[in-house]
Amino acid sequence: MSTPTPRTVDAHRDTGERGSVTRIHNIGYRSYGGARLGRAYARRSLYSQSLRGAYGLGRSAKSKVLPMILFAVMCVPAAIIVAVAVTTKMTALPIEYTRYAIIMQAVIGLFLAAQAPQSVSRDLRFKTVPLYFSRPIERVDYVLAKYGAMASALFVLTGVPLLILYIGSLLAKMDFVDQTKGLAQALVAVALLSLLFGGLGLVMAALTPRRGFGVAAVIATFTLSFGAVSTVQAIAGETGATGVVQWMGLFSPITLIDGVQTAFLGATTSFPSGDGPGGAAGAVYLLVVLALILGSYAVLMLRYRKVGL
Repeated sequence: MSTPTPRTVDAHRDTGERGSVTRIHNIGYRSYGGARLGRAYARRSLYSQSLRGAYGLGRSAKSKVLPMILFAVMCVPAAIIVAVAVTTKMTALPIEYTRYAIIMQAVIGLFLAAQAPQSVSRDLRFKTVPLYFSRPIERVDYVLAKYGAMASALFVLTGVPLLILYIGSLLAKMDFVDQTKGLAQALVAVALLSLLFGGLGLVMAALTPRRGFGVAAVIATFTLSFGAVSTVQAIAGETGATGVVQWMGLFSPITLIDGVQTAFLGATTSFPSGDGPGGAAGAVYLLVVLALILGSYAVLMLRYRKVGL
């Protein structure tokens, strides 16, 4: 902003009281003449800041501890598997690419529970959201930036271990085509997982400005649903009710992803009976996942329409 150059304007106004005169001063501020970057730049900046914040980058050292520990916990098992595979000259990895995120779903849930409230709860608590919406950014830009950043953070969390497994398999001289196909299938699965988990996590966190309540809501949504579904599936599997096993998977986010990748990506199911959804059931799983992703976006848009007023 340029330095003001005061100028006195010869404008006088009688107040009618004791002959006082009002003098108007034009302090000479010049209008901004630089480039106007607009909404797209603001949206990219908010996305970048939110993505970096999910891993504590640009924040205090204390904020980096938990996300970096969870990231390391996700990667260390993959590194151990690679070391064993290379050392013993295995011809195939002991775990499928598509199974890795399912096995590590507890770590993914903890990361989401910690970082989703961090992404949105502070803005709600300190009432800074209306400042974002003043201009040039709008409600849709805020939601897209936050949703995209959370999904991207989860994709990094789940995708990097897969790349470690892939690089290790090539170092062990495993079949290139098979390993590349397995990696591609797993990346599609974790992309869906990231969108589903990120949307549901942000919805839970955006319901309250209290970060602690947001953390509890995310943990309850993912942990309790998975525990309940797994228990019922195990009981149904023991009694031979395979139909119950398949359809109960619709009621937990991680079993939804398991069902989709079993039906469409050639993955091995983790359902107790060993029979994953296929055919019509697989299509229902995919439709439910897509509906939850779109529904999460719609709920966030509705939530921030009220917040922005």
